[in-house]
Amino acid sequence: MKLFDVWNTQKKELDEHDHKPPLFKEREIWWCSFGVNVGSEVCGKNDYFRRPVLVIKKLSQKSFIGVPLSTRENVGSWYISITHSDGKRNTANLAQIRHFDYRRLDKRIGTLDPRDFKRAQEQLRLVLGLQT
Repeated sequence: MKLFDVWNTQKKELDEHDHKPPLFKEREIWWCSFGVNVGSEVCGKNDYFRRPVLVIKKLSQKSFIGVPLSTRENVGSWYISITHSDGKRNTANLAQIRHFDYRRLDKRIGTLDPRDFKRAQEQLRLVLGLQT
């Protein structure tokens, strides 16, 4: 059973917590509160409903476009295997790209290798039909 009520309580706390936005940048990987989501949408894990997210595009000081990461290896056009600065491997789930508010961010984990970031951007453009 999904813990919607528990997540709603935590989401309200996140929304009320208006603090100075952390300095986040493109290519960085952060712990992010995804919450409990519906159907096939990716959810966070553990007591805080968090999972790693890759910052794809910083939109402002307070928001960004991000892609959730998984330790489980997946294969297909919507997935790309990446390595971040500490050598840890993850799979980016490009199908779950979305907009995030800074209040969902908790702690920076690392930075993605520039070559992997470029590959992720190119694959994202391809699967979204944005190739020129």
